[in-house]
Amino acid sequence: MEMLGFIAFPSIVIICYAIGFICKSFKIEKLDQFIPDICCIVGVILGVVIFLTIPDFIPATNWIEAVCIGIVSGFAATGINQAVKQIKNN
Repeated sequence: MEMLGFIAFPSIVIICYAIGFICKSFKIEKLDQFIPDICCIVGVILGVVIFLTIPDFIPATNWIEAVCIGIVSGFAATGINQAVKQIKNN
């Protein structure tokens, strides 16, 4: 089951990245400042939902760990977005 834990993080990150990209595509400047928060909230929701529905998919033993995994995944999506942006600018 350790392989599933390895897949859980990137799948949450990809979903959070896609949500952030969709929010960015609305081209609302006031929304742009909340994209990291939105990604974090989506990550938390996904982490808890996955933990409750498919407990072996995420490497967490309780819901607090699932929340932490979601937070890290949501902010990782934001970091990946910024890394791509910096690479494009250079």
